[in-house]
Amino acid sequence: MKKFVAAVAVVGGIFHSQGAFATTLEDVLKEKGVITEEDYLKVTKSQPVAYKLGDGFTFTSADGKYQGSIGGFMQLRYTFADVDTVNDTSSKTVQNSSAFAMNRVKLFFNGYSLTPDLTYKLQLNITKGNILSTGQEIEEAYLNYRIIDEAQLRFGQDKVPFARQFIVSSANQQFIDLSHVATAFAPGYDNGLTLNGKIAGGLVNYNVGVFGGVGQGMVATTNDNAIVGRIAVNPLGDMKYTESDVDYSEKPLVSAGANYYGDTIKNGATTNLNIFSSSGWIGIGSPLMPASGKFGATEKLNINTVGYDAAFKWRGLYAQSEYFLGRAEGQSSHNTLRAQGFYGQAGYFVIPKQLELAARYAYLDPNRDVGSDHSVQTTGAVSWYINKHNLKLQADYTDIHKQAALAFNGGPNATDDKQVRLQAQIIF
Repeated sequence: MKKFVAAVAVVGGIFHSQGAFATTLEDVLKEKGVITEEDYLKVTKSQPVAYKLGDGFTFTSADGKYQGSIGGFMQLRYTFADVDTVNDTSSKTVQNSSAFAMNRVKLFFNGYSLTPDLTYKLQLNITKGNILSTGQEIEEAYLNYRIIDEAQLRFGQDKVPFARQFIVSSANQQFIDLSHVATAFAPGYDNGLTLNGKIAGGLVNYNVGVFGGVGQGMVATTNDNAIVGRIAVNPLGDMKYTESDVDYSEKPLVSAGANYYGDTIKNGATTNLNIFSSSGWIGIGSPLMPASGKFGATEKLNINTVGYDAAFKWRGLYAQSEYFLGRAEGQSSHNTLRAQGFYGQAGYFVIPKQLELAARYAYLDPNRDVGSDHSVQTTGAVSWYINKHNLKLQADYTDIHKQAALAFNGGPNATDDKQVRLQAQIIF
């Protein structure tokens, strides 16, 4: 144990020393108000090659018409799972586990071409294996054209703009990972076209779009596509999609959002949508998913999902909550599957900009017509921000309660598993 503590201290010291040199001179002058935003842009654009922690290496052409950046981030994670072997009487082998993993290793390429109004992004999750074999490692690959701030067109593969916590980058979260509720209801990545914009400087943000409806790296083979809409109102000023008040905001910021996702897809079809995965509200417990007993093997399902969210931050305090409702209806059987879930989380910097304590409660009911099938996760976390989200160490403890009727629980008893996670992250 002493060796482990010493190792963490050494890693933290290295991170801290790197963070001390992460800010450039122009960044310091801008923060202190010595130079204006216009002066800052002139200085940074005049540099053909520049590096900034969090943004990566940026290359700019001499005429300023082309710019590209390359960077990435790593999340190195340790997980200890204490499984409730007493109450889990399923036939599967259940045991405690102790695992080290590269949870996420991502590379991104972004910039603009000819004009800053035409931007692009390519993001690869290289922890998923051979890019040439599955295509799932390509998470984002899109072009975005800004007509005006209030109207921008985005075409390509991107995050489906549904569920605030999923929209937030996995590198900018208050906890080590998303809540299991957001994971269950967020569709994931997909190919499509969206109209998005910021109204009145970000007081209102919106997204409206159409997607293939089958998920990341896949091509729809029918004329059934997915539609999505999201609106976020920020009455006190634009509130960006990032968790934790790492900047120690001098003025309060609040956001309220609502989103809708609709899709039509065959039951049992091959998709890369999160909602059909083993952790999604339709696919939970796969292959013993809730949908299996309600719909025909190839019956088309009309899927409608809504979500509502709120977020607040001020002087080191950050709080966020979301509520989701999902409904799937068979076109021929007219049977329905209804699900709901919510989570609430909050954290506060007990040492401003450095040490944050946080707690989260998350509740999921994958089938509202069945009793004793709820899943509840209660989490406590501590995070040490060495250089905001760019360099941080996080730890959390979660009690995972599953009621007996959950198919993947094995039954017939409710279980309470315990989970401890440690994670180091660097954005470079």
